[in-house]
Amino acid sequence: PSVIMRRLEEAELCFPQLLNSSCRKIALPHSTSTLMYCLLSCVSWLTVTLNLLVIISISHFKQLHTPTNILLLSLAVSDFLVGFLIVFQILLIDGCWYLGDFMCVLYYVVDYVITSASVENMVLISVDCYVAVCNPFQYPTTVTQKRVCVCVSLCWMFSAVCVFIVFKENLGQPGRFNSCVGECVVGFDEAAGIIDVLFFFIGPVTIIIILYVRVFVVAVSQARAMRARVAAISLQGSVRGNVKRSELKSARTLGVVAAAFLICICPYFFLSVTGGETQFSASSFAFFLFYLNSCLNPLIYVLFFPWFRKTIKLIFTL
Repeated sequence: PSVIMRRLEEAELCFPQLLNSSCRKIALPHSTSTLMYCLLSCVSWLTVTLNLLVIISISHFKQLHTPTNILLLSLAVSDFLVGFLIVFQILLIDGCWYLGDFMCVLYYVVDYVITSASVENMVLISVDCYVAVCNPFQYPTTVTQKRVCVCVSLCWMFSAVCVFIVFKENLGQPGRFNSCVGECVVGFDEAAGIIDVLFFFIGPVTIIIILYVRVFVVAVSQARAMRARVAAISLQGSVRGNVKRSELKSARTLGVVAAAFLICICPYFFLSVTGGETQFSASSFAFFLFYLNSCLNPLIYVLFFPWFRKTIKLIFTL
């Protein structure tokens, strides 16, 4: 019996050869772990494939090289990379990390840069939408491709700088926060935590909500004004009306993207702030929802952007 018990204990360890220092696997029903494997694998594949289509579409077709689409391209790149990161979440389903302490820290560093850049891209998209709807006549001179490229570059650089501030202790000594072999845990001090929450959650979410509320108010007033003038507009007025309608449709689509983004990231950050990430089931759902957002964005483009549907057809018929 003692031999059987020992073998059972070894089977529950991440590294059976390290009896005294190995972490234990999380005891999940086979059906639950299989479902999680399938869901995360499907989300990973869809995220990579769909965002790759967005990247190819905007990069290849010069007609799509607009300031707004450059922002969407940057967002698609971050979402594309998130699709690969989901693979590491699949490896962590049983609670064991088999790739070593350095790879653990590297995973968190890359994940932090990508996700924080994604948050910053959403802020830029909100600003772009705000200027397009609230100041349409200044938009062509204010929002140029060059300025957008500079802003996107600064976002990625800012994320790279912040990651070294937040993870400085982990980079110097990988694995220092692990309690056993097979665990992948990172830690940071209070100041780094405040920077993370302020710059990549509270600040961006506040800006996005304020800007889109303003866009919604202006869009409603513009829609009412267009309906009031629709019976007596000239050909020139009709063209202007069509321009405004296209701007409003684009704003609506980007609003859907922002709403999906907020719905998906808020549970994750809420659990992180309150310490709820220690609960496996809750954190699993929050992680899944967080990563699911990267898969949703291209689907939103398919539903609301005709140019994306056309480019997909062209790509597959080449």
